[in-house]
Amino acid sequence: MMDVLSTFTVVLLFGLGIMNLLAVLTVIFLERRDIGATWAWMLVLYFIPIVGFLIYLFFGRLLKKKDFYHVKEEERLEQSRRVELQIAELNHLGDLRRTYPLIERYNQLIQMNLKSNGSLLSLKNEVTILSDGEQKFNRMMTDIMNAKHEINIQYYIIQKDSLGLALIDALTKMARQGIKVRLLYDAVGSRDLKRQDFKDLLHHGGEVFAFFPPTLGLINFRMNNRNHRKSCIIDGQIGYIGGFNVGTEYFGIDEKFGYWRDTHFRLEGEVVHDQLDRFILDWNQANDIYTDKTLFYYGSHEINQPLPMQIVTSGPNSETEHLKNVLIKMISLAKKSVMIQSPYFIPDASYMDACKMALLSGIDVRIMIPNKPDHPFVYWATTAAAGELIAYGAKIYTYEPGFLHAKTIVVDGEIASVGTTNIDARSFRLNFEMNSIVYDRATALELEQLFLADCEVSKLLTAEIYAERSRLIKFKESISRLLSPIL
Repeated sequence: MMDVLSTFTVVLLFGLGIMNLLAVLTVIFLERRDIGATWAWMLVLYFIPIVGFLIYLFFGRLLKKKDFYHVKEEERLEQSRRVELQIAELNHLGDLRRTYPLIERYNQLIQMNLKSNGSLLSLKNEVTILSDGEQKFNRMMTDIMNAKHEINIQYYIIQKDSLGLALIDALTKMARQGIKVRLLYDAVGSRDLKRQDFKDLLHHGGEVFAFFPPTLGLINFRMNNRNHRKSCIIDGQIGYIGGFNVGTEYFGIDEKFGYWRDTHFRLEGEVVHDQLDRFILDWNQANDIYTDKTLFYYGSHEINQPLPMQIVTSGPNSETEHLKNVLIKMISLAKKSVMIQSPYFIPDASYMDACKMALLSGIDVRIMIPNKPDHPFVYWATTAAAGELIAYGAKIYTYEPGFLHAKTIVVDGEIASVGTTNIDARSFRLNFEMNSIVYDRATALELEQLFLADCEVSKLLTAEIYAERSRLIKFKESISRLLSPIL
């Protein structure tokens, strides 16, 4: 019996060793990864060969890129036609130059988004900035309860707490009234949700799907590819996009985090249709039955305010890291100032170089990060990157009243990005993300004033303070930097 067990153990270990070697060869030769991520996975697979293979199996495999969303050929051709028409218009601005002066100044950024991501430029929109949890959810719940036709909503996290259950209850009430309700949530971020939690909503005609659900019971081979988007579209006329998930901690009542500082947009106008287009892609990917675009409600709008915007998305299915490139391009276009807020600041070499070049060019670069970790390794990697930029003259602030979760960047008080993208490899390469880019001075200046108000309750991390950190913290930063490409 012992001989049989010994033989089985040897065969098992040999088999796992072969699979580990195959994983190493796959990482090196087949998967076109960032070099830093390749070396990080090589270290994991080399130093912990068996456990490392299991970690790679769940967290390391890349997603197929070709035809990920199963878009119909006629829809693909129509989208390409619309993109080409806009590029032609942008190459010959004409009257647009007078009505929308920022379009000429940021023409390169707009065209880059069109060519790399198919992000159409919408011209007439209205934006309301929401920076407080109660403010955001009160406004969104009111809009939901006033819906006349359709509610399409997706969140990375929907907690099964009083707020999450209140949202499900509100959606159920609207479905009972005949409103079409579609709800999409991430299977990892909202892992506590079960099908039975939506029993009444489903009974009244609502539709609910999880993005990348487990394939074998509790085993989820796509747990590392999360749909991090937060989007709500009501009647095709009102849209919500930003950093807030659904949970009572976003009301700032969690003792661990204190006040929750985040940023969300409430949108009206042409841009809501672009947001709905992106929702439909995710919906059809998660749904076994393809839903044609004609079955979604594209409401009309009466917004005539000139406020150009683009919706930009990115994910592990993307050929390029669209949103990272967008943020780098925004920094490179700065003439005076760059203001960044992010809960995780773990940029790769290209993003760091963009910040350093801006600083060396005399640009006022200010970065705000949390003063406390929600993920320790991520936090120490954040302080390491921030400390490196201090040497170049960056002003680094730590937000003190609670937890900073806003994902914003404002350039020269003229353009801004608000969305779901953190400054880290996970958001740039592994997660499905969505940002709104605004080409409007009034909106950008309002976000800039919010940033400056946050500075008043934040601490400036000076070079002297950073140099005084303990040896233990320096050790934690070193280890976290080593792992940063896969955090």
